[in-house]
Amino acid sequence: MPSDTIAIRPDRQISRRLDSAIDSALEEKRLVGTVVLVAQEGSIAYSRTAGMADRENSVPMRTDTIFRLSSVTKPIVTIAAMRLVEEGQINLADPVTRWLPYFRPRLPDGSEPAITIHHLLTHTAGLGDSLIGDAGERRPDGTNFAGGHPACIALEEKLRRLASEPLLYEPGGGWRYSISMDVLGGVIEKETGGPLGEAVAALVTQPLGLSDTAFHVTDRGRLAVPYKNATPGPEPMACEDSVVTSSGVIRYSTERILDPHSYHSASGGMAGTAEDILAILETVRRGGAPLLDAGTVSAMVHDQTNGLTELARPGLGFGYGWAVVTDPDHSDLPLARGALQWGGVYGHSWFVDRERKLTVVALTNTALEGLFGAFPLDIGKAIYRAL
Repeated sequence: MPSDTIAIRPDRQISRRLDSAIDSALEEKRLVGTVVLVAQEGSIAYSRTAGMADRENSVPMRTDTIFRLSSVTKPIVTIAAMRLVEEGQINLADPVTRWLPYFRPRLPDGSEPAITIHHLLTHTAGLGDSLIGDAGERRPDGTNFAGGHPACIALEEKLRRLASEPLLYEPGGGWRYSISMDVLGGVIEKETGGPLGEAVAALVTQPLGLSDTAFHVTDRGRLAVPYKNATPGPEPMACEDSVVTSSGVIRYSTERILDPHSYHSASGGMAGTAEDILAILETVRRGGAPLLDAGTVSAMVHDQTNGLTELARPGLGFGYGWAVVTDPDHSDLPLARGALQWGGVYGHSWFVDRERKLTVVALTNTALEGLFGAFPLDIGKAIYRAL
């Protein structure tokens, strides 16, 4: 993030409470390391690196540590897509088949409904293949349920396999978190005529002067080692690893980001720094300039699912690129109404409270504590109590 983008004005009340939350997570061995940034009214109110980026080699966290972003990728690609919408190159109501004529998944009755760009952005397309699969589940072709394996598979081949599976519901008639963003990535590649990474760079990161967030990592020395929660403390992830949850199994391919031949996954294939993510989210909070018009941002920050998300995530709607808090009393999140929120399965969380002019990024290298554990909840509680 350019050093002159956000002024530094530390908030002692926020610092005291956040330090306590971070220290507890490290002392209790729930986290190995983290970078937490808080921007309030356009200034840095809190910035801390804590713990280790590589515990076994005694490498501490730094502000320029690069993380595997997993689903923090989604808002970045969404911004790129919405820029193409503004430029008239794609339309939210356009069918996916305009760019991907082979992508024609059917309903169980054999009918072939139209899937639009809007459906992809809001996870209402009826697609399965969500990140979490049933324990031990594998596809007939031998690839994992999460869909990223083998890493060298071409994006078109992946999407053809996805299109061969039946839809779970009529597009627009339900909500299920899925890898629909990978389909959107295929659309963007067809429209721009190049790899998704080139489009994201031209449409998002380069205009903001960001150089550390991309679909491939060349500076391996700055890449945080990924860990998974275990007893008595987090363990380093293997190249191919998994984490068991109450909902199923989340599978990881940790070396994928180092393979230049891996397809560019819009669902979760980027790596980047906390500072870069803060700069991107702050751009949205401020109204979108220089990337997006204010009217576009207004559409992105409102629930676009007509309440469908409530079926799976009470108190939350889904806009374009992120969840939107629609009912704080039922969301189980310490966030205000209208706040934007999402995270990533490598252990990340972030939120934007536009009313309070507040942006918070908490990237960790520990799954799943940094996403589903007490840590992101403690971060949110600490900030709102301080306010």
